[in-house]
Amino acid sequence: MRSIYKNVLALALSFTAGAAFSQAHNVSSGYQKPTDPQVIENLEQWQDMKFGLFMHWGTYSQWGIVESWSLCPEDEGWTQRKPEHGVTYNEYVKNYENLQTTFNPTAFNPEKWADAAKAAGMKYVVFTTKHHDGFAMFDTKESDYKITSSKSPFSSNPKADVTKEIFNSFRQEGFKIGAYFSKPDWHTEYYWWPYFPPKDRNVNYDPEKYPERWEKYKQFTFNQINELTSNYGKVDILWLDGGWVRPFKTIDPTVEWQRTIKVEQDIDMDRIGAMARKNQPGIIVVDRTVPGNWENYVTPEQAIPEHPLDIPWESCITMGDSFSYIPNDRYKPTKKLVETLVQIISRGGNYLLNIAPGPNGDFDQAAYDRLKELSSWMDTNGSAVFATRAVAPYHEGDYYYTKSKDAKQLNVFHLSGETNYVAPSTFEFTVPAGFSVKQLRVLGVKGKVKWSQKGDKITVQKPKEALKYATAIQLDSK
Repeated sequence: MRSIYKNVLALALSFTAGAAFSQAHNVSSGYQKPTDPQVIENLEQWQDMKFGLFMHWGTYSQWGIVESWSLCPEDEGWTQRKPEHGVTYNEYVKNYENLQTTFNPTAFNPEKWADAAKAAGMKYVVFTTKHHDGFAMFDTKESDYKITSSKSPFSSNPKADVTKEIFNSFRQEGFKIGAYFSKPDWHTEYYWWPYFPPKDRNVNYDPEKYPERWEKYKQFTFNQINELTSNYGKVDILWLDGGWVRPFKTIDPTVEWQRTIKVEQDIDMDRIGAMARKNQPGIIVVDRTVPGNWENYVTPEQAIPEHPLDIPWESCITMGDSFSYIPNDRYKPTKKLVETLVQIISRGGNYLLNIAPGPNGDFDQAAYDRLKELSSWMDTNGSAVFATRAVAPYHEGDYYYTKSKDAKQLNVFHLSGETNYVAPSTFEFTVPAGFSVKQLRVLGVKGKVKWSQKGDKITVQKPKEALKYATAIQLDSK
């Protein structure tokens, strides 16, 4: 994780604490629209869903640190290693990897997560089956560095294969299922060869000089993705992170982090993608930041595009300050979450909201509180959110627009800058050209509301009812 996308359109980069420019991933220009009819249909359904749950979870939650990145020798403030976890780098790595022997999240209950997420209006889930540290949260046969290994105390639990449990629980609630998978793996000798010390996030040897070793890494990666797309039921999205593992010819030298890639790291995405599609017809593949057939949608991180994008996209943004669990994290207020959702959908995107489980296997209560508050707002305003698309003028002042896919319904959201939502005495906004208003309602308000139209301007009197977080006004066309 930790990516910032640009080069499609300018982004309003609203970073949470801990985000770092040095980690930035930048999306390539030149999006290639899929041609497979099943993929196109899956993407259309996904774009209707608007709101998803992201979960970063692994052994690192026990230390309450940034996911994986402290293993990387890059000298960055957000990856600083704490002395109590190891004085030397090698000691730190040993102690980090030894977290496998104490990881025992006995409060793990994915049904509880699925229930809370569904109530909050979330429609799909993306789970970190393996992050850059290489620890598999699924029962891979390619490595013993996994939650189901006998080295891990949780392996004796009936729910030890947490990926399977999460996918099954969310699938039963009607969610689309997304498997996050890191292309780089800093644990296996085929990527970070112990013969050489790692220098940065990249492979620590030259694959063209040692082709047999790289070939083993390609097969290792292929086999793990084959497991995920064969043994875990229907998977709708393969979400591939670690964009520095890419064909050398695709490097964009204008992007800082891509300039650190000095060697060829082609893992043959055509072979991987074809296998995934054979196992899961219609699966969306998201090879982040790598242009071509396998970046079916783009994923700005911790940021919202300043303007609408005319390609499928999703902002992945944390509910707290961190993608991974940290004690006493600062969770964003529900009003901010609603505003973020509105801003994203008005620009045609999806909102992938990250919540990090803790070492006990559960969310903080604060996260459940936010989801519960979201559920009440979604119950009232969901018809203005789901299965909508962007429509000009998109955003004017405090007003944000969406439309139904058949363009017969217009939704206008009002946001306010105050700490608590304050509705104006009258709502005044522009009606898009060509939209002829037949009737109007304020969602959450019973009975008729007073409104008038003069030219392309609509005025709506503030209703008596108190509205929370944001107001949604829904207009039907004649």
